[in-house]
Amino acid sequence: MSKNMKYEIRNMLYDQSRKRRTLRTAARQRGMTLIEVLVTLSIFMSIMLAVMLFEYNMIMYPRNISASLTTAQDTQVLLKTMLRELRSMQPGANGAFSLIATGTSTVSFFNDSDGDGVTEQISYAMSSSSIYRSVVEPTGLPVVYNQASALKSMIVTNVRNGSSTPLFQYFDSNYTGSSSPLTQPVTTTKVSLIKIQLVLDVDVDKMPPPVTYTVQVSLRNLKTNL
Repeated sequence: MSKNMKYEIRNMLYDQSRKRRTLRTAARQRGMTLIEVLVTLSIFMSIMLAVMLFEYNMIMYPRNISASLTTAQDTQVLLKTMLRELRSMQPGANGAFSLIATGTSTVSFFNDSDGDGVTEQISYAMSSSSIYRSVVEPTGLPVVYNQASALKSMIVTNVRNGSSTPLFQYFDSNYTGSSSPLTQPVTTTKVSLIKIQLVLDVDVDKMPPPVTYTVQVSLRNLKTNL
């Protein structure tokens, strides 16, 4: 074999080897490009998701704040009404004691709430996440309070009171500000002060956090307090 032929064969083998290396390199480059594309897409999707969540929260947060303010305003009106009516409770038109029922989520009493000279039976009760007010007018002679004729209205929603935060607590005349409430069932004639604790939250899964309102009222019109 001549030297020229050997030289041509060597060059041919070298060219084939170089082509194989070039193909392997191109294949590796194509594989890395695909991985890079996938990583880039993943990062892009994560950024887009974060931006969408941020925009959603920016839209919903003011709505929750607005709803919370509305609930707070309704609550202030409710508490003022409750305190006024509880403070001025009086015996029923049938001669019954002023305070009728003393539960942890309900209270019932007599009061001339509309100032018409007739004593109504008024009840506040929590059901599910709402508070309802019921009014029963006296009828007949002798006077009776027919519960079937009660006018019931929902006055506040988004109430989050649990078993550890009773809506109503009752205290006797020995209450000093730190003593324990009367044990259930409460004897109505022993009550001289009622504490109301109301927990509100428009959406338990979103900000703002729950708000707790606590007020108390002395039952100054009860004969046991004279």
